[in-house]
Amino acid sequence: MLELGKQSDHDAFYNPGRLYPISRSEKRKEIGIDPNNLPFFGFDCWNHYEVSWLNNKGKPMVAIAEIAYDCNSPKIIESKSLKLYFNSLNNTKFNNIAELEAIIKKDLEERVEANVTVTINSLEKLTGVAAQTSFIGENLDELDIECSVYTVDQSFLAVHDELVEETLYSDLLKSNCPVTNQSDWGSIQIAYIGKKINREGLLKYLISYRNHNEFHEQCIERIFVNIMRHCNPTYLTVYGRYTRRGGLDINPYRTTEKSLFDGKNHRLIRQ
Repeated sequence: MLELGKQSDHDAFYNPGRLYPISRSEKRKEIGIDPNNLPFFGFDCWNHYEVSWLNNKGKPMVAIAEIAYDCNSPKIIESKSLKLYFNSLNNTKFNNIAELEAIIKKDLEERVEANVTVTINSLEKLTGVAAQTSFIGENLDELDIECSVYTVDQSFLAVHDELVEETLYSDLLKSNCPVTNQSDWGSIQIAYIGKKINREGLLKYLISYRNHNEFHEQCIERIFVNIMRHCNPTYLTVYGRYTRRGGLDINPYRTTEKSLFDGKNHRLIRQ
C-alpha cells in the first residue's frame, strides 16, 4: 500500500510489508524510453542516516546505510515506504551488522527484482569522511541569466559547432514530489563529449524543472534523454544528488558507458 501523502502508523517490530515497489516502465515509456532497451547504464544510490536497531542484549545501535541497485531493475522503492521499513527495525534484535545487512538486502531484492548492495556503516567507520562542497566541474550557476519558465522546456537545449569535452554542474535543480507536491532539492552534474552545449540554455532548461512533478529517478532520466535528443553527444553522464528528506537522500546516476558504482557515492555538503 502506498503510504506517501498519508498519515502512517509505526510498527513495533520488523515489517517488510512496509516496502512499496513502483514499476519503472510506465514512466519510462512516457519519457520516450524503451524499458527493454535502455539508452543508458547506471544506478540509484540511497543513503539513510537514521538507521537503528537493537543488539542481542537489547542495546540500541545506530549507523548509516548505503543502498544501491542498477537502473535496469524493473522497479524502484517508494521513499516513504523505505523510511517506514527502517523504522520497523528500531525495536528489533539482530545478532550483528551482517545479519541486518542480509535481511535488508533480501527484502529489497524481492521488491525491486534485481541485485541490491547494502552496506551498514557504523559511525566509527565513517570518522574523517568529509562532504564535498560541490560537484567537480564548471559551475553553471555563475551565469547571469533571466528566468521566467518553470515547467520543463526542452527548447532551451542547443549546441554550438565547437567540439568539447567538459563537465558542468548546477545546484539549482528543483522539482516536486508527484504525490505530496513537496519540494525536492538537488544538485546535478553533466559530463559529456560532443558539440558544445549552450550553457545559458542548459541552465534555463534545468531551472525549468522547478514546478515539475516527478520522482528523482525520473527527472534525471528525462534530463538525460532530452540532452541526448537535442544535443546528441557521443558520451554523456548525468548525476543527480538530492538533499535528504526523512533521513534519506536519493542519488540517480545515468551514463552512456558501463560504469561501476564503487567510489561514486560522495556526499555533497547540502546533503
